[in-house]
Amino acid sequence: MKFYKGMDLSTIKEVESLGGRFYDQGVEKDVFDILKSYGTNAVRLRLWNDPYGEDGTPYGAGTNDLAATIELAKRAKKHGMEILLDVHYSDFWADPGKQRVPKAWRGMNEEQLTESVYNFTKETLLAMRKADAYPDLIQVGNELSHGMLWPLGQLPEYGNYDGLARFVRAGIRGVREVDADMPIMLHLDNGGNNALYRDWFDHYLERGEDDFQIIGLSYYPFWHGSLEDLQNNMNDLAVRYGKELVIAEVSMGFTMEDYGRYEKLAPGERKSYATKPELVEKLSFPMSKEGQADFMKAVFAVIDQVPDGKGRGFFYWEPAWIPVPGSGWANEAALSYIEEKGPGGNEWANQALFDYEGNALPALAVIRDYQPKTQ
Repeated sequence: MKFYKGMDLSTIKEVESLGGRFYDQGVEKDVFDILKSYGTNAVRLRLWNDPYGEDGTPYGAGTNDLAATIELAKRAKKHGMEILLDVHYSDFWADPGKQRVPKAWRGMNEEQLTESVYNFTKETLLAMRKADAYPDLIQVGNELSHGMLWPLGQLPEYGNYDGLARFVRAGIRGVREVDADMPIMLHLDNGGNNALYRDWFDHYLERGEDDFQIIGLSYYPFWHGSLEDLQNNMNDLAVRYGKELVIAEVSMGFTMEDYGRYEKLAPGERKSYATKPELVEKLSFPMSKEGQADFMKAVFAVIDQVPDGKGRGFFYWEPAWIPVPGSGWANEAALSYIEEKGPGGNEWANQALFDYEGNALPALAVIRDYQPKTQ
């Protein structure tokens, strides 16, 4: 398997449509051109089933339905980049805090959900192949630490490892119906939590499920422990399971400057980690341009030390989600779907690899110059 210097660009179409522009050394360029010039060789794209309200209102945050995913995949391929397809099996964000059953699947029993996962996976890949937007590797689920398709596949409250394994197996079966050789990733959050990964994968594998090639990890230094924790976990996973390891999500802030004036939202309408100093206290690097660059160097050192060359790269999460009016993590229709109060807004802009004006940051040069020990 190749070494991935990847970027999750799921929101880029929305950002550009709302006025976002990108620059390298003062020259405006296509963001894909800029990222490629800094070594990016792969793009991660999330896929939601039906990210629209009952009245057709888009949920925002990229509104990543199949059509949007195909458009972005084709754009990435034109730039010579591989595609990691991140299938959420939900109409909106799926993560450790929520794994909502898609609207069209509500009320289904476990057998019906299993068949729906299989069909959705298979039909997605067939559609992407027909559109010349075929992915090179795929995630069956997103951040599955607490399961998927709650409550029938929920962990740990329900402890339903059998249901979870059945749903994941259905997704894998859908992949294999179309492609016998595509690398499959199973992805958890909290990359510094070795106990979580051992418990999850031990329970999964003891059910005879071994047809996956990559363990994906999320690592955000605000929440997921120290880099030493990440290193210890990745080292253990490489030896214990013998799978390839990819940091499927990672990011670090470059400033504590608020970006409210770019979003043009009232304080009560927006959510921003740039204004949460209590999170910064947990970091070993300053929230500055130089701190972000040094953090990435440290992440690369972790990957290089994984035994047997099993560290196979990273995908930086939403490096181009700069603050523009109208692009937030959840609008009113989306909040209604996930049954949360909000607020919305872009909560990630100070962790991008471009500043608030769209200028490339020094961390990109670090990514470009990084030469992994195992190519």
